[in-house]
Amino acid sequence: MKLIGMLDSPYVRRVAISLEMLGIPFQHEAVSVFTTFEKFRSINPVVKAPTLVCDDGEVLMDSSLILQFIEATQTSSLSLWAKAPADLQHEFRAVSLALAACEKSVQLVYERSLRPAAAQYEPWIARVSGQLLAAYAALEQEVQSRPVAFSATRSHEVITTAVAWQFTQSMLADFVPAAHHPGLVALSQRMEAQPEFLRYPPSGPGVPASGVTQQVQQPGKASPEG
Repeated sequence: MKLIGMLDSPYVRRVAISLEMLGIPFQHEAVSVFTTFEKFRSINPVVKAPTLVCDDGEVLMDSSLILQFIEATQTSSLSLWAKAPADLQHEFRAVSLALAACEKSVQLVYERSLRPAAAQYEPWIARVSGQLLAAYAALEQEVQSRPVAFSATRSHEVITTAVAWQFTQSMLADFVPAAHHPGLVALSQRMEAQPEFLRYPPSGPGVPASGVTQQVQQPGKASPEG
């Protein structure tokens, strides 16, 4: 089984870390949808990251569907989801907020780094920025109100929230001030020190090797994959 995509994509990274925590063997191939487009297309003509190449060669896409497939077909009883319906509902909410934050972050990065400045539409940027801030405000509330759940390491809500926060802070720190989200800052620091996170660092085009925060890139430079 092969996971295709760059680890500077929060979607690719959440899958890699989750597979590692589940003990699922896989190979990671760092193929970019930008700089190695043709190579990616030879693997998956849709050119969408993450792509999972199953053992029989069939290709799957979408980080959530990939992880759902893995948990449904693995032989062990391990799961990164809660068992109790009420807990599962809370986890689904947190993951949906984190994925919304990823989506809005990617939209802003693309708008700022790929679209010429003269063609950027400020009302759209303001709208997406508001959605991004709303997602992180709600996530901060989740972390603060459910400290026991977010003290775990092996859960989809914790993994996805930490990955999303790191991505946004690496690309859009000026849009989402860390000082306003102390719970997310602490969660990110704790999770980024975990072995699985260290094994799959957010390295790739547009992301500093050290993982330090940077501002939105200028047009023409590499940008994260979605």
